Amino acid sequence: MANHQDETRAAYDGVVELYASLFADRLETQPFGRAMIDTFAELVRATGNLRAADVGCGPGHLTAMLHELGLDAFGLDLSPSMVDHARRAHPALLFQEARMESLPIEDGALGGVLAHYSMIHTPPGELPELLAEQVRVLAPGGLLLVSFFGTDGQEPVRFDHKVAPAYSWPADRLAGLLADAGLVPFARLLHDPASERGFLDAYLLARRRS
Repeated sequence: MANHQDETRAAYDGVVELYASLFADRLETQPFGRAMIDTFAELVRATGNLRAADVGCGPGHLTAMLHELGLDAFGLDLSPSMVDHARRAHPALLFQEARMESLPIEDGALGGVLAHYSMIHTPPGELPELLAEQVRVLAPGGLLLVSFFGTDGQEPVRFDHKVAPAYSWPADRLAGLLADAGLVPFARLLHDPASERGFLDAYLLARRRS
């Protein structure tokens, strides 16, 4: 796992300012994604545990959005340059460098985890380990929202992402991995963003079993 993560970290370290400028609108032009994150935040608030991690937070724009939606949100990212940018852009919030398979969070501490396109670079065989770690840090009844590139067919598809190699997933296949990890997927959204790659924007919302 270390090799591809080191390559991904170096790739994102090199595009911080460009990446941040592209996503500075925080989903203002993406109503479907915004609606899913709004729903996620509402359901996390309903658990009574407002602590939420934005795992793979990048420049911190969605961490700030979660904070504005009433969550005690903090951001974690593999890229130290992304973390540095997030801290400068959002000085009132907490950001920390971390690897997704080893989150610096105690067991069962969180009401929610947001993984917004942050697992797309993980090879399929390594994804269960990351999901298990996210389940570990969720309290029973806590929520996980996963965003990813969706595709038809039965198997994940590797493609050349602009930053680092990535994978698109059939929604049913990824939902099965969430269930295997101890989550109950209960909502999904798939829509066509008119992407030149031909993938769907996909969201799965799941709850940790009690």
